[in-house]
Amino acid sequence: MHAIASSGTSTMSYLKEFRSKIQNHDYAAFLKLWEEYCAADDVEAEELKQSLLAVKGATFAASFGRHVERILPLWSKLPASLASEQILQLILDLQTTNAPHLAEIAYEFVEKKYGSQKFFQEGLRMVGLRSRENFQGALSGFALLAHLEKGNFVFHTGGWGIGEIMDLSFVREQLSLEFDYVAGRKDMSFANAFKTLIPVPKDHFLALRFGNPDLLEKKAKEEPVEVIRMLLRDLGPKTAAEIKDELCDLVIPAANWTKWWQNTRAKVKKDTMIATPDELKLPFALRSSEVTHEERLVESLEKKPDANTLIQMVYSFLRDFPETLKKAEFKASLQTKLTEILSFQELDDAQELQIHFFLEDLGKEQAKVESAIGELLKRFASPEDIILNIEIVAFRKRALVEVKKHLADWSRIFLHLLYILEQNTLRDYILTELLESPAKAQASAKLQELWTHPTRTPDAFIWYFQKVMAGNSLPFSDQEGKNRFFEAFLILLSHVENLADERETVKKMHGMLSAGRYAIVRQIMQDASLADVKEFLLLATKCHSLSDHDIKILHSLAEVVHPSINKDRKRATNAADEVVQEIWTTKEGYLKLQQRIQQIATVETVENAKEIEVARSHGDLRENSEFKFALEKRDRLQAELKLLSDQLNKARILTKEDVAVDEVGVGVIVECKDANNKKISYTFLGPWDADPDRNILSFQSKLAQTMKGLSIGDTFQVQGSTLTVTGIRNYFDEGK
Repeated sequence: MHAIASSGTSTMSYLKEFRSKIQNHDYAAFLKLWEEYCAADDVEAEELKQSLLAVKGATFAASFGRHVERILPLWSKLPASLASEQILQLILDLQTTNAPHLAEIAYEFVEKKYGSQKFFQEGLRMVGLRSRENFQGALSGFALLAHLEKGNFVFHTGGWGIGEIMDLSFVREQLSLEFDYVAGRKDMSFANAFKTLIPVPKDHFLALRFGNPDLLEKKAKEEPVEVIRMLLRDLGPKTAAEIKDELCDLVIPAANWTKWWQNTRAKVKKDTMIATPDELKLPFALRSSEVTHEERLVESLEKKPDANTLIQMVYSFLRDFPETLKKAEFKASLQTKLTEILSFQELDDAQELQIHFFLEDLGKEQAKVESAIGELLKRFASPEDIILNIEIVAFRKRALVEVKKHLADWSRIFLHLLYILEQNTLRDYILTELLESPAKAQASAKLQELWTHPTRTPDAFIWYFQKVMAGNSLPFSDQEGKNRFFEAFLILLSHVENLADERETVKKMHGMLSAGRYAIVRQIMQDASLADVKEFLLLATKCHSLSDHDIKILHSLAEVVHPSINKDRKRATNAADEVVQEIWTTKEGYLKLQQRIQQIATVETVENAKEIEVARSHGDLRENSEFKFALEKRDRLQAELKLLSDQLNKARILTKEDVAVDEVGVGVIVECKDANNKKISYTFLGPWDADPDRNILSFQSKLAQTMKGLSIGDTFQVQGSTLTVTGIRNYFDEGK
């Protein structure tokens, strides 16, 4: 239901108290406060008007009607104005005593304002001023009579919305109207109109939306801030959600709403007549007078916000209103304020650094500030932590630049932050600087960690994977490097698709894989060896989020380059069937498999059924991508459930007695060393025990099959290096 409200926000103490008492339905306390208010020497018109408007909607409005006239002595001191007229009208609306002196005041007012109108005498009768027995709402009644004209608009307080006067007769004292929320024309007597209708001017927001929506839509597109001003002026303060209720679909098509509101909100934020809330749930409001951007910032700073809020506030202000710095007085004032904060306010290291950035931007003794920034960075025990504590991305980048400029061990700090910082723009900067420095070899070694352990830092892996696939000038962007990264990509996808909080990552990776008609896959398959391609296809089958369609495309692209894969597929399938007749696993791996089966059957399948129903409710199933995705997910879940159930039936729990240590087999820990005597160990267990980050591999993996049957002293190749087996131990002997 719409409401006609006055604009603006009040900071007046009595108004706040009145509203508090009304909200708590505390009539006794309200009345006591009213008596105190009426005993004052003078009154502010806007505060009085807002107070009377508030009590008009209160549950105790009728009881209060006997006391409202106590304000008349103060009202009489107000200068003649529109606000003074509105206050008197509210007093007459609320009063219930119908006292003679009230009748006299009301009569004098309507005679002066409406005495020349042809309906004046009949109007006196209709509003009760002729008999003077019951003239509550008399001024509102006369205002409505003056407004009654064909084509004018009114608001129905009973929930019918805005209405247009289609016809009327003063003889019959009857109206014919069409309303926003009621079908067809409605006839209404003047007597009922006095009780339920409020005059609405033709330029009112609701009148335009009802009577000329095309004009309002055009205005919303060309002058969106003016429309928001109009809405707030006529309907009062509104939250973002309430503004959407008033405009979305009714003025702005729902399909265009998000983009329109984003653009409009950015402009509203800069408007000097609209008070923008700091929190989403708080309302926007139209100011009673213009407040400059500089005044708004000063007003906010005077509230003494905490340091982080202050930094964000000043940063946003300087970003949005850079032209204010052309005003020397304001610039100097801001410099003084920030300098005072450095001197007196308790700041942590990150906050102190950012204040210095502001002072540098403001031109405050730049050489001195630059020197102070350098001293600060040298003082910090952990510059990495300082950078991470900075919330503003632009300042994080700036801190990185300053670290490189002032600290000798900057490359160590950059290497540490490369994967920790979440913003790809910062990673790009760090990587560029490292690759152009003596630390290039260390940076390359750091990047190698991404494809050897992709599950440790998924975001960083995806960032660099895209860079590797897009260019040839970075470490590991040759064909071999791309192959290794693509292999790691599939390993990571298989890992994250089982994590509930990584659904967006799975979607993102799917999008990367299928983009440009599987351009990345085409690029990789074209030059990859047959062995690598087979490994890719095997890893893809373990990615249960890939649809059958995705798998078929991967096979088709592989077969174009290596036709033998088509023949090998059937033989591999038959061989695989033989291999999986018995699947070794530890007791823990067996329980893990059982838990996964239970998770699919009792949680994910139920969630997927809900997703299907929600997507189905959106309609148009032929073009409904969410519905198709949900169905594909159902098929994947059912296929995975069947596969895991079959594997569970073939599982055999591995015990110490099943493990032989004379050669590499399932259940052993293999100790190896390379040509430089660097040691490394691999543990081979079942597929459900695998943990690549700890070098625990499935015995069905490519490396395990390469090492199968080797004894101490034997050598083998892995990732271009030659390793020698130096020891074989029983997995179950560990820790005993």
